[in-house]
Amino acid sequence: MPSLDSLKTLKALQIDDLEYHYFSLPEAAKSLGNLHALPMSLKVLLENLLRWEDGTTVTGDDLKALAGWLRDKRSDREIQYRPARVLMQDFTGVPAVVDLAAMRAAVAKAGSDPQRINPLSPVDLVIDHSVMVDKYGTEQAFGENVDIEMQRNGERYAFLRWGQSAFDNFSVVPPGTGICHQVNLEYLGRTVWTKDEDGRTYAFPDTLVGTDSHTTMINGLGVLGWGVGGIEAEAAMLGQPVSMLIPEVIGFKLTGKLREGITATDLVLTVTQMLRKKGVVGKFVEFYGDGLADLPLADRATIANMAPEYGATCGFFPVDDVTLDYLRLSGRPAATVKLVEAYCKAQGLWRLPGQEPQFTDSLALDMGEVEASLAGPKRPQDRVALAKVPQAFSDFVGLQMKPSNKEEGRLESEGGGGVAVGNAAQAGEAQYSWQGKHHRLKDGAVVIAAITSCTNTSNPSVMMAAGLVAKKAVEKGLTCKPWVKTSLAPGSKAVALYLEEAGLLPEL
Repeated sequence: MPSLDSLKTLKALQIDDLEYHYFSLPEAAKSLGNLHALPMSLKVLLENLLRWEDGTTVTGDDLKALAGWLRDKRSDREIQYRPARVLMQDFTGVPAVVDLAAMRAAVAKAGSDPQRINPLSPVDLVIDHSVMVDKYGTEQAFGENVDIEMQRNGERYAFLRWGQSAFDNFSVVPPGTGICHQVNLEYLGRTVWTKDEDGRTYAFPDTLVGTDSHTTMINGLGVLGWGVGGIEAEAAMLGQPVSMLIPEVIGFKLTGKLREGITATDLVLTVTQMLRKKGVVGKFVEFYGDGLADLPLADRATIANMAPEYGATCGFFPVDDVTLDYLRLSGRPAATVKLVEAYCKAQGLWRLPGQEPQFTDSLALDMGEVEASLAGPKRPQDRVALAKVPQAFSDFVGLQMKPSNKEEGRLESEGGGGVAVGNAAQAGEAQYSWQGKHHRLKDGAVVIAAITSCTNTSNPSVMMAAGLVAKKAVEKGLTCKPWVKTSLAPGSKAVALYLEEAGLLPEL
């Protein structure tokens, strides 16, 4: 229960015929000092402390420490943070439901009511980590994979379905709906959360922890969230706070806009490369600058999704008109959109043109300078400029891309990469049999062609571009080699739908 001091900051917000109560940051600033220059992500943490201040787990000194962050741009203060909700995937969700069931059994054995055992924070469990590509390359592959999946995971699915009906505050998104962080972005996230208590409706920032490292995708929607271990997630589910140091916040200023033909993937690889060079492990990254006005929310989500690759706890984007446009596009209720705008403006959580919060450190990028790039050759966070891919490939396999008069050293170009022929020992070679035919695979042979990465499947412009490339390839009669394992895993049903309506799904 908030202390009397925190209750003094309680204000009401009237939107149409609905009244929301909230703990006002501008009101708290009257005693804590000017908060205007505080990073948006830290304002979210400050509101959380203000709302939960009880003199025990959260004290007035915690509030002062966070407000005083502006002096040194860092702090060694440990705070108790309570996210609004928890996101789980099925691998980590099953143990959580088992633990809840075990607690109910213990309570029943003690002679009390087992129905009292429920998650105290809302939990959404998305079944997405059980899908495997066993069959591929045929029109029947999808149906066969679904059948295998149900046979393989039927017992776990039945258990999770029981959990949904048995527990309050616990919902399960069924298999085949999409990956957990994209379902979170398109459907579950609200940007501003609400809770009915004591006859009032309280409004506060939507925050979460998740058991998937790419939970960070939701930061593109102005929702503060990051990945945690199963034990931490269970603790949050049971109402326990997450203990954390007040983080350093690295500001990343975006200006300009992407040139035609440059994709969100090119941008995120550039951003990731810059942040890894900067060193942001264990820190918040917050994006700011007027370039955000020209950055679609899908592109923001793509950048936020890669936070584990650039090493940050999260990559946070503030709320603005782009956020509202996405909430409308994805079918959120009009009342939710109105609440997000009114609440964020009242709390100083709305991005304003020219606004530059103070950060521990900062870096900047003119998006007009981003060039076409590829990830790799080994790690998704590595970037290679498109023009340098042949040389990067050559260096990776240890070949010299030079012509030779000797047949054994001759190099040919196959599929866009240098492939050595005539000297199997130098080039590397593998034998492969498929449907009674034998094939020789050399260094550089493509063996997996998959559009499955959540970094890409969350982005409509990238997915549509892939569909257009596939369409042209099919028109020109190009086919896959028999040894290539192909898979397309749209991140959600919305992705499959827009590809289908665009007439690109058959070619993909």
